[in-house]
Amino acid sequence: MALLFAAVPFVAMCFTVPLWDRIYPMVLGLPFNLFWLMLWTLLTPVCLWMAYRVEVSRNAKQSNSESGDEPQ
Repeated sequence: MALLFAAVPFVAMCFTVPLWDRIYPMVLGLPFNLFWLMLWTLLTPVCLWMAYRVEVSRNAKQSNSESGDEPQ
C-alpha cells in the first residue's frame, strides 16, 4: 500500500501527459501542463507522508505481533 501511495505522483506526472497534452486550457493564469506539474510537485509530500504513515502502522503491528510470540 505504501508503494502505491509513493507511485501516485510519479504516474500522475509522467504518464498522464498524453491525456491532456492536446488542449491548451488555462488554470489560475497558468497553462494547464504547468499547473498540473506544479500541483503534483506540491502533492508529492502529502502522498509520501501517507506512505510513511502506512509503513509506521505496519511496522508497529509487526513488532506487536513479534513481541507477543516470545515466551516469557
